[in-house]
Amino acid sequence: MKKVGLLGGTFNPPHLGHLIIANEVKHALGLDEVRLMPTSIPPHKSNPSDATPEQRLRMVELAVEGTSGLFASAFEVEQGGVSYTYETMKRLKEQEPESAFYFIIGGDMIDMLPKWYKIEELVKMLEFVGVGRPGTSGKTVFPITMVQIPEIELSSTLVRKRVESNGTIRFLVPEKVENFIRLEGLYGNPTNTK
Repeated sequence: MKKVGLLGGTFNPPHLGHLIIANEVKHALGLDEVRLMPTSIPPHKSNPSDATPEQRLRMVELAVEGTSGLFASAFEVEQGGVSYTYETMKRLKEQEPESAFYFIIGGDMIDMLPKWYKIEELVKMLEFVGVGRPGTSGKTVFPITMVQIPEIELSSTLVRKRVESNGTIRFLVPEKVENFIRLEGLYGNPTNTK
């Protein structure tokens, strides 16, 4: 049976923290691959300078390019609409009945698991894998496999703020992602001349 890790999120933009999580979990659990899967519509309201689902997917593709075992998944972007993990997993399991899925979440999401849509059904469909995140408890009543990773206090919000203020994002995101952000004029990038 193929062991597939899934790391969902908005990836607005993807940063090195996302890649560290995906790579560490892949190796710790001996997964065949980890797919980074951007949501189609984030649950929060978008800013006009936010990246579109297609731009976020492209950035994920650039971020994992040339990295063995890490892949970008267009699954939720192609589905469109608000992305619920339960609906995504139902469709994925129908398409790939021979795969075992490991859904990777950070400490902040572990704390919120009781509020997830159809969480009782979801825990029967996949194995949750939790990674620590600064400032979160990481405790839950639901079954979860914890993986220790190097914790880095890095967020997409920090990257967006840096871009907006024309600060450096070097070593925070892969170089190809930074180039894409600058080229597309994302996140209120003042150097955008479009």
